[in-house]
Amino acid sequence: MRRRVSPDEELMTALYTEHYAVLLSFISRYVHDRHKAEDLVQETLLRAWRHIDHLEVDSTGRTRSYLLTIARNVVTNAWRAEQRRPRLVADDTAVESVPSADSVDQLVEGWLVAEALERLSAEHQAVVKAMYYEGQSVADAARRLSVPEGTVKSRAYYAVRALRTVFEEMGVIR
Repeated sequence: MRRRVSPDEELMTALYTEHYAVLLSFISRYVHDRHKAEDLVQETLLRAWRHIDHLEVDSTGRTRSYLLTIARNVVTNAWRAEQRRPRLVADDTAVESVPSADSVDQLVEGWLVAEALERLSAEHQAVVKAMYYEGQSVADAARRLSVPEGTVKSRAYYAVRALRTVFEEMGVIR
């Protein structure tokens, strides 16, 4: 059994057979990738199929002109879409200069911690900076701050509790 072919399908088959090479040649002048050019020819013929009622079969010149107009529009649309997409950067120095997500996260965390530290008392700030930022031991921090070691320990304990409260107020932790 043979399937009946509609007149529109016959027309499109004839258009494909007669105009494919011309359309591919036309599009290849603007698109240098063979596969992409073939895809754009298919898109051109698909648009012609969708508007087959506008097609005048009587004269080959008008049909070809109509198809080339569609092809021009398809190429223009493809070019515009390509311009909107981000481009792949091959320059290693440019890629390395872009901050990574980790560095951005670290930067935001640094701002949050600095803001939280500003809300502590001067004594608590000094202990936190000495022990946690400068890496000093309790004994070294006590000598530097001229306070007993027990005072440094208690200030560190209460500073951490105060920081937890500040972070909760800031909505950073729950």
